[in-house]
Amino acid sequence: MAKVLLFGRLRDLAGWREREGVEAISISALKALLAREDARLGAALSGPGVQVALDQAIVRGDRAIGPKAEVAFLPPMSGG
Repeated sequence: MAKVLLFGRLRDLAGWREREGVEAISISALKALLAREDARLGAALSGPGVQVALDQAIVRGDRAIGPKAEVAFLPPMSGG
């Protein structure tokens, strides 16, 4: 079962930073699971600029999630 981490506004929106024991076979399945639990979070995860890190490496597109994987969702970065 995977560990899920949320950062920045995604964390604020969900009301949690870390969840352990999440069961999903892919990043798209994980996003769908989180969207079923919280529609606002699901919409934010699908928004522009949100990046996904799988086991601390940024990935693009859908990827399989292993049973001990760490998946982090990172909001768009803002400069200043």
